Amino acid sequence: QVQLVESGGGLVQAGGSLRLSCGVSGGIFRGYDMGWYRQAPGKQRELVASLTSRGITTYTDSVKDRFTISRDYANNRVYLQMNSLKPEDTAVYFCRASWGSIVNWGLGTQVTVSS
Repeated sequence: QVQLVESGGGLVQAGGSLRLSCGVSGGIFRGYDMGWYRQAPGKQRELVASLTSRGITTYTDSVKDRFTISRDYANNRVYLQMNSLKPEDTAVYFCRASWGSIVNWGLGTQVTVSS
């Protein structure tokens, strides 16, 4: 049973930074494609950034040049460094791990950016 636990969310002023962390347990971390998603109130969950097991990164246009996804193989963690935060980045951020058709989600961490 794979478990994902997010941390690092909080309240920050516009222009500030946060680093989200996702701990992964119960699986072979190196084999997972990892992603960060977010869901704002009244909106659908959307992909923010992904990092495949082969090291390929993808970012949604609105966060390019501001957010960076990375992974720590020694500690089975994936991170999302968020800089120059904007009020529209306010959402619950979820960590996702996938291996083929098997997908696991964390419970999310709230990020609130005040103007």
